[in-house]
Amino acid sequence: MFIGADIGTSSTKAVAIDRSGAVVAEASHPYDFDRPKPGWSEQDPRVWWEATTHVLRRICAQVDPQQVQAVGLSGQMHGSVFLDAESISLAGTRPIGAIRPALMWNDQRTQAECEQIAQAVGGVAELVRRAGNAPLTGFTLPKILWLRAHEPAHYSRLAAVCLPKDFVRLSLTGALASDVGDAAGTLLLDVDRRQWSGELALEVGIDPAVLPPVLESAAKAGQVTQWAARQTGLKAGTPVVAGSGDNQCGGVGAGVVRPGILLVTLGTSGVVFAHSDQCLKDDASPAPGRVHTMCSATGTSTRKGAWTITGCMLSAAGSLQWARSVLAPHASFDELTAEAADLPPGSDGLLFLPYLTGERCPHADPCARGGWIGLTRSHTRAHLVRSVIEGVCLGMAQVFDVVVSLGLEVREVRIGGGGARSPLWRQTLADAIGHELVTVDNDEGPAFGAALLAGVGVGAFESVQQACANCVRTQSRTAPGPNAPVMRELRAHYNSLYPLLRPTMHALSGR
Repeated sequence: MFIGADIGTSSTKAVAIDRSGAVVAEASHPYDFDRPKPGWSEQDPRVWWEATTHVLRRICAQVDPQQVQAVGLSGQMHGSVFLDAESISLAGTRPIGAIRPALMWNDQRTQAECEQIAQAVGGVAELVRRAGNAPLTGFTLPKILWLRAHEPAHYSRLAAVCLPKDFVRLSLTGALASDVGDAAGTLLLDVDRRQWSGELALEVGIDPAVLPPVLESAAKAGQVTQWAARQTGLKAGTPVVAGSGDNQCGGVGAGVVRPGILLVTLGTSGVVFAHSDQCLKDDASPAPGRVHTMCSATGTSTRKGAWTITGCMLSAAGSLQWARSVLAPHASFDELTAEAADLPPGSDGLLFLPYLTGERCPHADPCARGGWIGLTRSHTRAHLVRSVIEGVCLGMAQVFDVVVSLGLEVREVRIGGGGARSPLWRQTLADAIGHELVTVDNDEGPAFGAALLAGVGVGAFESVQQACANCVRTQSRTAPGPNAPVMRELRAHYNSLYPLLRPTMHALSGR
C-alpha cells in the first residue's frame, strides 16, 4: 500500500492506494491563503504541516500503517519557503516554521526582480535556453531576490530555500531535498543536465549553498522519524520518496508519461501538460518562455527521467470560485452550472477575461486584469457564470495551441482537476480546443500520482510508465459537439481583446 499527499493551494489531500491503483482511503483538509496587498499571495508553511498531519492521521485510521510501504509527496509549485539554520537542524524532531510566510505561485510582486534577472543573464531568450523558462513573477528565484531587496534582515538568516512539498518532507523526515521536476520551476535548475546551475545562481548574486540536494522524483529522499510518526500515525522508518510538483504528479496520476498524450487540468489554475522525450524549449518565438520546459517525474534512483512542456493560465476554475463568491455565495457550483447550461453558447454576446491574478500564458503579464465585455441589462446571473466558463476555456485553448506549437504530437487529450467533473466544463473545453477529452478513473490527480511514485521508489513497479499502465485507466470521452463552430468564432473575438486592452489594464494597475 502506498500513500500520496498533495499540498495544494487551498487544501492538502491524501490517498492510499494498493498495487492495482484502487483507492482504499482518502482524506483532505482545507485552508486559505493570505492576501496582504493586491497581487500578493502568501501562506504560512506551518499550515501545510498541520494539514498534512491531519490527513495522514485520517488515512492511518482507515488503513493499517504497518502495511504502508512508502509515502510520496506532491505540492503547489514555485512557492518560496525561506529557512534558517535552526529550523533545518530541528526538523523531524519538533514543529518548525519558516523565516516568513511563503510567497506563493500566484504572487505577483516581483516584476522588478524578473527584469533584474533577465538583464543579469543576457536576456529572456538566454534564460529560457539555460533554465527552460522565462523570468516570471510566479517563479521562485524572483522571490529570493525580493526578500534580499525588501527584507534584508530576513535574508541575512537564510540558510536554505525549499518548495512547499519539500518543507512537508523535511518535517516528516528531517531530510532537506528537492526533486528535478519541482526544482525546474525555480529558474535555478539546468533542465538539460537535471542539476542546479551554480552559474545562474552566482550571476544573480545567490549563494548556491542555499539550494537543497536535488533528486529524481521516484528516488527515496528519507524516512519518517519517530517524532513525525507520532504526529501522523505512520510507522517510523516508512520511506518517503522525493515526489514532485503538482503538475508533474498530476501528469503521472493521469498516465501522461509517454509522448502523444496531453493533459488539460481545470483546477484553481489551468494547465496544459505534455510529456516529451526531448528537452524542447520555447526560446525562438517573439515572446520566448510562453510555456515552461521542466523535468518530468519519470526518473528513479537509477534512471533519469524525461521532460514536460507546461502552459499555465493563473485563474481557471478559480475564476468560477471567485464569481460564485461575489454573485451567489450560497449557491452550489452544480446549481450555477445547471443554470448556465440552459443558455446558448456565446452567453448572448458576453465574453469574460479570466485575468483575475494577472496572467502567465500566453500573456506573461502580472498587470493583466479580468473583466466582462459586452455586458447589458438583459444578462442574468446564468449569463455571467456561463461566460466565465467559456472565457476560461477560450484561454485554455490559447495555451493548448502554444504548447502544441513546439512540435508535439497529439494522439490523446486527457482532462483532470475539479472542473473535469462538470459536463458543461468538459463540453465547453472540448469545443474550444477542438479535441476529444478523455477522463481517467481517478480524480485524485497529483495525490494519486505521488502515491504511484512512492510505489516505484520502493520497487513495487519497475518504472513510472509501468505503474501508470497498471493503475491508470481511462473512462469517459467528450468529443467536440455542435457548439464547436460557435466557440471557434468566439476565439477570434477573445484573442483580440488582450492586445487591445493591455494599455488600459496597465494604467489601471498603476504600471
